[in-house]
Amino acid sequence: MIRTLLVDDELLVRSGLRMILESAPDIEVVGEGSDGDEATRLAEELAPDVVLLDIRMSGTDGLTAATRITSLPNPPRVVLLTTFDLDEYVHSALQAGAVGFLLKDTPPRDLIAAVRTVHEGHAMLSPSVTKRMLERFAAPAPADSAAGREEALRRLSVLSERERQVLIAVAEGKSNAEAGRALGMRETTVKAHVSRILAKLEMSNRVQAAILAHDAGWA
Repeated sequence: MIRTLLVDDELLVRSGLRMILESAPDIEVVGEGSDGDEATRLAEELAPDVVLLDIRMSGTDGLTAATRITSLPNPPRVVLLTTFDLDEYVHSALQAGAVGFLLKDTPPRDLIAAVRTVHEGHAMLSPSVTKRMLERFAAPAPADSAAGREEALRRLSVLSERERQVLIAVAEGKSNAEAGRALGMRETTVKAHVSRILAKLEMSNRVQAAILAHDAGWA
């Protein structure tokens, strides 16, 4: 069973999420929280596999909670619940170690699939939604971001040309299968390249790598 913790300050949202998730035979909702402090405490007490965490809540917000939870020993996989107008918070939380995000109006079938995906160790990179989010972060930046771009390029210099191509495809929001078709590779080969990229960059998920590629101006 995939042990899941739900955290949102709206009871109606939590009830809806619980109803959807518990319709799946392999997902169990082990607890619910209403703010960031409760999220951290429950994550420690219940040791869930996956935490669905709202970003904007009364009291301690989800961004703070995400940072705390991902710093725990053997942390659960944190997925953020958000809307497009909160993109800047998503960016920060992903950098803190969260593995993706979902819109609150995500269809039930996709929500269940997302929980299974992150439980298997993959990040949530929805091709359409993530591309839009990352494109916003890649907008023209102020002059003082030049140092950040230079640092991103330095970190990415360890990648081979083929790995660079794969990372660009990931940063564009492509799935492994879509990247394979675009680059003339098998999906399994793309997956292997992604694993090597993460190892070389010392990152825990492909969302972080995609952000770094955008910071470098690659996508």
